[in-house]
Amino acid sequence: MDAMEVAPLSAVKSGNMDIRINEVATIAARHAAAVDQDARFPQEALAAAKAKELLGIMVPRELGGEGVDISTVADVCYRLGRACGSTALIYAMHQVKLACLIDPRETNEWQRRLLRRVAAEQLLLASSTTEGAAGANIRSSAAAIVHQGSRITLDRKATCISYGAAADAVVTTARRAEDAAASDQVLVVFMKEDYTLEPIVPWNVLGMRGTASVGYRLKASGVADQILPEPYAKIHVRGMVPAAGITWSAAWAGIAADAVDRARQFARAAARKSDGQLPPGAAHLTQALGQLDSLTALIASAARRYEQVRRDERLVEAPEFQTAMTLLKVNASELALGIVMNCLRACGLSGFRTDSEFSICRNLRDVLSSPIMINNDRILANLAGFSLMSQVPDRLLA
Repeated sequence: MDAMEVAPLSAVKSGNMDIRINEVATIAARHAAAVDQDARFPQEALAAAKAKELLGIMVPRELGGEGVDISTVADVCYRLGRACGSTALIYAMHQVKLACLIDPRETNEWQRRLLRRVAAEQLLLASSTTEGAAGANIRSSAAAIVHQGSRITLDRKATCISYGAAADAVVTTARRAEDAAASDQVLVVFMKEDYTLEPIVPWNVLGMRGTASVGYRLKASGVADQILPEPYAKIHVRGMVPAAGITWSAAWAGIAADAVDRARQFARAAARKSDGQLPPGAAHLTQALGQLDSLTALIASAARRYEQVRRDERLVEAPEFQTAMTLLKVNASELALGIVMNCLRACGLSGFRTDSEFSICRNLRDVLSSPIMINNDRILANLAGFSLMSQVPDRLLA
């Protein structure tokens, strides 16, 4: 991977942080092929991320973190994506859970203590939001929190808990109580010592194999303070939706950027062997570069917009903003897939081969997950009603 071929998504503010990110990305790239081949958790890359203290960078400074904004987190996801797609998506999912814990207006001492631990101990947070027949409908929960005085228990059949076996804690949705509606959800944090995981759905898939997104029966117990005070409905729109859209998209953009690197290196090598004549697929490289510019600009713009409105409850919960953040995931995933396909066509058979230095195979398999994991068709169907009420802009610029 030539780290200078494609510019980073945004400038990382700290030179020291820049070095830390590069070191982790180098380790992630070194083990990416083995992670993919064996469908195993990228333990070397995540151990490096812990050692370089990248897991707690979003925690506010007053709680021991670095207090970075979502643009910086997205940049880390992008750069890790250029090294190893699974590592990047794991990092993104961890940061999404962290954003959900940081954002709420109401907090308790248990929650603040957890954030201090994330910063100090570099704890890795896993997510459990999919469950049973509801699948990817994360705004519906079947399992309920059972209250027993100050204690709580949860018994949940989660169809997917990415890297659950390697995590230090699981952040899960659940019904507020046994008599609550499926949509009346809370967000709960259980530490590793609080729960057991019984595998129920294996993970043997085409791409993103290293996320180890096994399905588990999650049986957990803890104290009531481990339930975040605010309803999940609030946390979902203020933290989950924008953070997921931005960080996941950045990870996919990184995968696409690595494919562009490979395609450009192929075109240069081919031109050197042909007295400067470009290979037949060179036009696809040009198209991929233009698409990558559009994708990185889209993500950077979304990150800036989120930072501008995230403290204003009215603006961040507005249907227009929520729709934009939701469609970011759809548009970014389709763009990233288009970029990688163009790179494959630019490289031809050399890109199609699994044993070529210009192989695009892993990039393609990983990025194919982007419209499937949280399905684009489901998202677009859910937004259909809002689309009927939306206005077409009268002018190009406001």
